[in-house]
Amino acid sequence: MRKRSLFALGSAVLATGAATFAYASLIERNLFTLRRFDVPVLEPDAEPLRILHISDLHMMPDQRRKQTWVAALAGVDPDLVVVTGDNMADPESLPGVLRALDPLLEIPGAFVFGSNDYRGPRWKNPILYLLPEREYVQGDANLPAEDLRAALTDAGWADLNNARTIIKAGGRSVELVGVDDPHINRDEYDTVAGPTNPGADLHLGVTHAPASRVLNAMSADGFNLLLAGHTHGGQVCVPLYGALTTNCDLPKSMAKGLHRWPGSDSWLHVSAGLGTHPTAPIRFACRPEATVLTLIPR
Repeated sequence: MRKRSLFALGSAVLATGAATFAYASLIERNLFTLRRFDVPVLEPDAEPLRILHISDLHMMPDQRRKQTWVAALAGVDPDLVVVTGDNMADPESLPGVLRALDPLLEIPGAFVFGSNDYRGPRWKNPILYLLPEREYVQGDANLPAEDLRAALTDAGWADLNNARTIIKAGGRSVELVGVDDPHINRDEYDTVAGPTNPGADLHLGVTHAPASRVLNAMSADGFNLLLAGHTHGGQVCVPLYGALTTNCDLPKSMAKGLHRWPGSDSWLHVSAGLGTHPTAPIRFACRPEATVLTLIPR
């Protein structure tokens, strides 16, 4: 009788595990979700301004459903589009990325790159992401980063990889500063650092990985809204607990969503992103997402 009970318990555990894996790999990772937040950063009496934040597409060539969903985001009528990197997951991904972004390229936009715009993918044990200290190993395949850069800049989007500029969006003057991916030490914020321009209506800092050294520097310079991706929101989360890792030094409680950056007046939005690493194509309790940030008066 005891053996029969243990067998039944083991069978139930295995069945639950299999069902959970099937849900995470076949269903939830395709449940693309649009999040919305109001961010009080504008001057009193200012009209709202909408930013569409997209991150971590990790596009594979055959992901037509994701491409169609992203392209339809033009319908939310954003004033500005910001893409925070890791767009590609395969050397043949570029056409799919551009198919997804094409309707958005008519809107003012800006971008930074992540490590998976330059190299990838390489198989890795997903358990390693839970280690607090681990060596990062770049993937083997070269990705067409320069072709993607040319396509976005030719459309008029601002390249913020270690760059700073002012653009017009929604009838406002928007100052932007960005860095190349801190996760692979390509960030050079010191080359673009300095106090914000008082003549601009809004000041945005943009990075792929939300490394504290970058966020601290941007907020100290007066950039009042910081945008990042990279974390995938934890990708596999525990209900009622949240992310197990952020894959950087960002606190796990800030793995996704809108937060005050500690010790500053700046807001930080971390996107959970729309994709997964191709060798770990699962999401659990962490739907793939893009976000509309409606900026409103303080």
